[in-house]
Amino acid sequence: MRRANFVQTSVRLIAAADRTRPPVAQDAKLLDTFAVKQLRSFSLLVAFFLALDATAFADAKPGWLTDIKQAKDRAKSDKKLILVDFTGSDWCGWCIKLDKEVFSRPEFKDYADKNLVLLEVDFPKRTELSAAQKAHNMELAEQYQVQGFPTIIVLNGEGRKVGELGYMPGGPSAFLAELDKLRKG
Repeated sequence: MRRANFVQTSVRLIAAADRTRPPVAQDAKLLDTFAVKQLRSFSLLVAFFLALDATAFADAKPGWLTDIKQAKDRAKSDKKLILVDFTGSDWCGWCIKLDKEVFSRPEFKDYADKNLVLLEVDFPKRTELSAAQKAHNMELAEQYQVQGFPTIIVLNGEGRKVGELGYMPGGPSAFLAELDKLRKG
């Protein structure tokens, strides 16, 4: 009610100041302008929250999942192992080194496409995760008794631990050789 009074008062003041148009045209123009501004504001607000919601669970590297249930479902259907990377992606030196020397290399990506479902469980310091993602990551770290970073846990499609790895020198070839031992054994 107060907003309607404000609008009516504003319309009258504008109409009194500008006598070149009849007051009815002035009222319509003001209401149209007000409606357009409200619609723009609302649209921007909706777009902001949609973008925020979309990024809340999409913080992983391309090709990596962040939800264990999705990873298990995909591993079961595709008959693959799950490689779980417990990482501090923006602060852990060994994690960054493992990503640069192994996970970002074409040899690893080709191997992973054929044999693995990739799951990133990140504990960043400079990047903000949603509360739900933080809780999910903490639960997984406790479940698999992660003591430090990077920790690589290899799971079967049921979520049972098959093996554990960490950073190792030798690039993709050394890392993939260890993964093959776990996969075949």
